[in-house]
Amino acid sequence: MATTSAVHSDPDILGGTPVFVGTRVPVQNLIDYLEHGRDLDTFLDDFPTVGRPQAIAVLEEAKQLLLAGARPAR
Repeated sequence: MATTSAVHSDPDILGGTPVFVGTRVPVQNLIDYLEHGRDLDTFLDDFPTVGRPQAIAVLEEAKQLLLAGARPAR
């Protein structure tokens, strides 16, 4: 079963910056919000073209990539 990414990168959209699919909102914006202690609801209020399921999907994708690259403890 193929999964669809919630992130899209196209050289014609913001020079290839990864964005939420169907928007021009960079994924980096979500990461920056969270890094600065802002919550997901604030991000969603400020970027209404991004839906909660999209944002959660991006965080899940990031989690899976992080866990896949983690090395077992020795």
